Amino acid sequence: MCRVRMIALNLTKIASQVNFGKPASAFRLLSSQANCRGLLSVDVSRTAPRYMSSQPKRVCTENMTVIKIGTHNGSFHCDEVLACFFLRQLPEYKDAEIIRTRDPTKLAECDIVVDVGGEFDPKKHRYDHHQRTFAESFHSLCPEKPWVTKLSSAGLVYLHFGRQLLVQLTQLKEGDRQLEVLFDKLYENFVEGVDAVDNGISQYDGEARYAVSTTLSDRVGHLNPRWNSKSQDTEEGFRKALTMVGEEFLDRVEYYQSSWLPARAVVEEAVKGRHQVDPSGEVVLFSQGGCPWKEHLFSLEKELKVESPIKFVLYPDQNGQWRVQCVPAGLNTFQNRLSLLEEWRGVRDEALSELSGIKACIFVHAGGFIGGNKNQEGALEMARRTLQAAAQSPANGSS
Repeated sequence: MCRVRMIALNLTKIASQVNFGKPASAFRLLSSQANCRGLLSVDVSRTAPRYMSSQPKRVCTENMTVIKIGTHNGSFHCDEVLACFFLRQLPEYKDAEIIRTRDPTKLAECDIVVDVGGEFDPKKHRYDHHQRTFAESFHSLCPEKPWVTKLSSAGLVYLHFGRQLLVQLTQLKEGDRQLEVLFDKLYENFVEGVDAVDNGISQYDGEARYAVSTTLSDRVGHLNPRWNSKSQDTEEGFRKALTMVGEEFLDRVEYYQSSWLPARAVVEEAVKGRHQVDPSGEVVLFSQGGCPWKEHLFSLEKELKVESPIKFVLYPDQNGQWRVQCVPAGLNTFQNRLSLLEEWRGVRDEALSELSGIKACIFVHAGGFIGGNKNQEGALEMARRTLQAAAQSPANGSS
């Protein structure tokens, strides 16, 4: 985890260490901790005149071979920038030179090529997705995975190298269950969106109600030269984009490893111990409040094959009092699997205790999705009474 933070800090130094004043055919990114040290080369015959570089010369020996990552020159996009960043984090590519060209002869000299070349062949390390015959998704290449979005170069590189990448960034071991959970989460919540945007796949059907122009792909695109700029050199923008996507990805890795995964562990423990809270197995209890639980609960119910859906979650609030919260029917709905009793809703304190017959009640929200009690036993009893009423009268169910 510390390694991820150090990488993120070092990535921010890249731009300040670069001489952007003069174009160059080779460029060194200085960041040993970030595994981003290497060269950036462009097919200058297709872009701009060639100048002498002010950077120190790289001393070559007979036994020295420079690993080369090939991608296209000209306007850049988020997918190949992210693909290049992923590769640069791996030991075998950390010092690699990025060759930006469309010249087939120069691409043939590269050890790995992304987003150009018209070929997808992992055995030859060729990862383009533009050819007419290409229609691969995560699911088509790994049937055990659910995602059917057509892959871009970012998704292709992540699919083939993502686990190695996360081993380097997190220090988790190959085969660790947490590594696979993290691998899936980062594709679903980071890389898949890049794949979809690059392939022109809409997030929904119909016309959007409003525009979103601040996605990672949008921000990378804005680093390209304006159409009417005097200089159409894309090299400085590509370097900035490489730093930007790297910082953002590393920040996301750090969050998922240090916060999201621990929350998942808390929820998993609560789900597995739910029958000790109530024999129905429909109530889970967290000893500490504030843990984000909804997303984890839904996924763990499937993973652990929970037969009777969980209806209520109990947890202490910041004042040491207890809450009973209804589990929603889904992540993006206000409908509950089972709401607290209708006659309790909007009633508070002594009036609620008298009405319910449960001591120390504090409130039930008018929407019926949450209630409060001064102690754990009272909050649990509010959940139990609701479950009992639903069993006697199923019509009292979700609302």
